[in-house]
Amino acid sequence: MRQKLLIFFGIFLLLEFYVFKAVKIYLKKTLHRRIYWSVSLLLYIIIVFLAFSSRTDYPDQIKFQWIMTIGLGLIVPKFFIALFLLIDDIFRVGQFSINIITKKRKHLPTRRKFLHIMGIGLAGVFSGLIFDGIIWGKYRHRVRRVRLNLKNLPKAFKGYKIIQISDVHSGSFSNPKKLQKAIDLINKQNADLVLFTGDMVNYRAEEFIPFIPLFTSINAKDGKYSVLGNHDYGGYYYKNQEEIEKNIHNLIRYEAQAGFRNLRNEHFFIEKNNEKLYIIGVENWGLPPFPQLGDLDKATEGIPSSATKILMSHDPTHFDEVVKKHPSDIVLTLSGHTHGMQFGLDLKNIKWSPIQYKYPKWADLYESFGKYLYVNRGFGVLAFPGRVGIDPEITLFELY
Repeated sequence: MRQKLLIFFGIFLLLEFYVFKAVKIYLKKTLHRRIYWSVSLLLYIIIVFLAFSSRTDYPDQIKFQWIMTIGLGLIVPKFFIALFLLIDDIFRVGQFSINIITKKRKHLPTRRKFLHIMGIGLAGVFSGLIFDGIIWGKYRHRVRRVRLNLKNLPKAFKGYKIIQISDVHSGSFSNPKKLQKAIDLINKQNADLVLFTGDMVNYRAEEFIPFIPLFTSINAKDGKYSVLGNHDYGGYYYKNQEEIEKNIHNLIRYEAQAGFRNLRNEHFFIEKNNEKLYIIGVENWGLPPFPQLGDLDKATEGIPSSATKILMSHDPTHFDEVVKKHPSDIVLTLSGHTHGMQFGLDLKNIKWSPIQYKYPKWADLYESFGKYLYVNRGFGVLAFPGRVGIDPEITLFELY
């Protein structure tokens, strides 16, 4: 990764000289130009320092967040300036070529100031969106209400309310108190059941410790349940299997302290008026390189075929690859994992995110083979410490 970062560093440094063509028009004084270059070079020095620093008291995830913040907020926007400069240069080269062919000595047009302004303006807008997403966007939680008519749903569960949250990534937040509004929003829904579909932490179980009191305060009449996501195992941090198992054990213990029961290829049922609703939880199952530890056969063993079943499975690829064709006839699968890439358009009639090219089912409700999959956009953030266009989600399901 560090080698790639140096390559990008070189490319962006060359880009700086090209972009300076547009910027220098507005920096008339030598002092202003020196300040511009000093600040630009300082940003690159900070990125290289963070990437190659070996300080253990400054976690890698925090280093990467700072790299992403500086890169996306202050350096990548300059691509917009470069793009409009390139358009201008293409026009100039075209005019130069025409002059040669026609043997006319026309003066080349001066650089189009409006193209410079357009490039700088778009760069400013993009930078503003990035910083809005980092400072406020990741705390802009919203409740999405989904009414579902589930097959064979017992009468006792008509109107039953389930909250789904996913992908907290607690290690990405430095202050648990800033998530209090989101927790209050969950409790305001007065749900019967709360289901968490994986990735409570980034790398290590200890990341969740400061958040235990906060998540303990989540209320649900029939309890709180969780499954493991790919980050919860600790495989991105620990390389020894014994350490990985210890990390899993600790995370499940910490979740239990917060009132969550973790399901590992198992199920339970909720009973009302002698009628039952089955909740199934499997370990992470994803396409390589993600682990395929979810065992649906084991998790559904002993459940009546006619029963209404809801599955928690972190990775939505599990649905298409296994769940929808499985004989257990699971009517609803709840997943997360994609985060909506924390970047995109999420409007009423327009939904787009780069993540859709890897995960066709990346957000909202999908139906296939008469079965439903819901992909939650995630509660927290990972890598990029913000959200642009894809708000963090709390899903409220109302069954009928």
